[in-house]
Amino acid sequence: MTREPRDAPQFYLTSPAPCPYLPGRAERKVFTHLIGLRAPALNDSLTQAGFRRSQTIAYRPACEQCRACVSVRVKIAEFVPTRGLRRILRRNAGVSGEARPARATPEQYALFRRYVGARHADGGMADMSMVDYQMMVEDSHVDTRLIEYRLPADAPGNDADRLVACCLTDRLADGLSMVYSFYEPEMEARSLGAFMILDHMDRARAAGLPHLYLGYWVEGSRKMAYKARFLPQERLGPEGWIRVG
Repeated sequence: MTREPRDAPQFYLTSPAPCPYLPGRAERKVFTHLIGLRAPALNDSLTQAGFRRSQTIAYRPACEQCRACVSVRVKIAEFVPTRGLRRILRRNAGVSGEARPARATPEQYALFRRYVGARHADGGMADMSMVDYQMMVEDSHVDTRLIEYRLPADAPGNDADRLVACCLTDRLADGLSMVYSFYEPEMEARSLGAFMILDHMDRARAAGLPHLYLGYWVEGSRKMAYKARFLPQERLGPEGWIRVG
């Protein structure tokens, strides 16, 4: 039986838009739809080829004169946390993470709004409504979970069982992909972003998965600099995945 043309993914190219990472540059993206029964396998293949998922869209940069966005994945079996990362683990020893179905809640949305308002007030997510947030979390045709991170039930005062971080996570054939994460901005000293990455490494290791996909690293972008801390990692270049560290 031959495959009908409509079964093959169709790719599209966006118009130029201001780059969110490097001032003075423009970005373009190539994208396709992730829908139906073929979505999980297609998401696996495209993630391994440097794409990212947003709802039912898989995209990757296709800028005409720039290749700064580099896909990064951590080698789980070889990763050993540095002294600084071990301090982050100790700092958050009482924080528990629970994987839940990808369902949006008002509690999550309130945390999301605080995070975006403090960290990305001038970005495209600044005016997202609860309905927009619900679509971001729930509009998925692949194996997606939302990991909620909470303070201990015996934490003092109003902090007992408080939701302090969340991560929307896809399970792939060869790893976990951190689609989007956010955390309590007033708890910057806890380094909750790095803590979620370390926790996801433990989850991938427990599941027997070799990689943790962190999205794009952009040299020269302060927003993306933290991803270089997690070594050894592989970065996707013209010749394939190249080990770093």
